Parts: sequence; structure tokens; C-alpha cells
Amino acid sequence: QVQLVESGGGLVQAGGSLRLSCAASGRTFRDSAMSWFRQAPGKEREFIAAISWSGGITYYAESVKGRFTISRDYAKNTVYLQMNSLKPEDTAVYYCAADKGDGRPLSTRPYRYAYWGQGTQVTVSS
Repeated sequence: QVQLVESGGGLVQAGGSLRLSCAASGRTFRDSAMSWFRQAPGKEREFIAAISWSGGITYYAESVKGRFTISRDYAKNTVYLQMNSLKPEDTAVYYCAADKGDGRPLSTRPYRYAYWGQGTQVTVSS
């Protein structure tokens, strides 16, 4: 079992930066691939970024590639999403997710992730 708590969201102007954090508890964190998704009003949940259990593999959606960076700190049981050059279309609720730690390849599909945080709002003003 993994419990996830996101933080770091807020209001920022276009072109600005934010760093989201996802604090995890539970003994499977070290074995779990982690990801970030987002959901804007009236839209489906969208994959943003994922990082393997080892931290050695990362994958990004085309819409954020080159602007966002996912990383993880095993000592702090935390996953981060550094977001730079933010755009108004990045406005959404951002969710952290963890898989079951079964060693499967990284996925962009929400159903592959068993544990979810409550979400943190990111609003980018133009």
C-alpha cells in the first residue's frame, strides 16, 4: 500500500515556474514507478510524466517535454515535478500516482497506476 500527498500547486504567471512534490508513505515506494497526470475541467485525465522505480528511466508527454522534469528522492520518499515556462494551457489539477511495484514498463495509462494522491491545483494566468 502506498499513500500519496501532493503539494506545491498555486497561481503563477505565464512563463513562470512551480515545483510540485508528492510525498509517499508505504514500503513499496522504492519499488514503484511514479507518474504525474493532470486533469482540466471538462477534460480527461492526461499523462504528463513518469519515472521508473530505479529513477533511471523517465518519459514525458510531448506537450511538456523540455519544460517539465520528473525526479525522485528515495531518502525523502518524494517525487517531484519541476515545471518551467508554464503556459495557461497547463492549468489543471495535478495528480501523483504510483504503480504496484511489479516491475512492469512505464505506462501513460491511468489504469496502470494503483495509488493516487488527492491532487493539487495549478493555475497559470496569461
